Amino acid sequence: MFKSKGKTRTTVFPGQTSIIGSEMEIKGELIVNADIRIDGKLIGNITSSARVVLGAGGVIEGNVVAHRADINGKVHGNINVKDLLNLRTEADVRGDISAGKLAMEPTVQFNGNCKIAGLQPALQLVEEPSSLQAAV
Repeated sequence: MFKSKGKTRTTVFPGQTSIIGSEMEIKGELIVNADIRIDGKLIGNITSSARVVLGAGGVIEGNVVAHRADINGKVHGNINVKDLLNLRTEADVRGDISAGKLAMEPTVQFNGNCKIAGLQPALQLVEEPSSLQAAV
């Protein structure tokens, strides 16, 4: 429906919820301080201090940085979420994920690396004191 020819930078102010409809294609960088839902196509990065929701028909060709995110469409780029990242039924992610917490449904398509913050390793190697090593 609407196609931008140049690179744009859009800022949305707190208290507003924005929707990118299924017939929309936006090219450029989005900076959002409130919730946003994307059902169309975004070619560029999105940064949100709130929640990003990507509908089943939505596409993001770029990186996603957000406080929370619910992904049910296609993301071809990296996702960095401070709190909870939900990958829903039709999600197709081609890129690396970094999140505080991750919920993923079994039908999700994911190709990339994943890092979940706050998890402790299952095993920790402990160095033996030198006195025990000498006795062995």
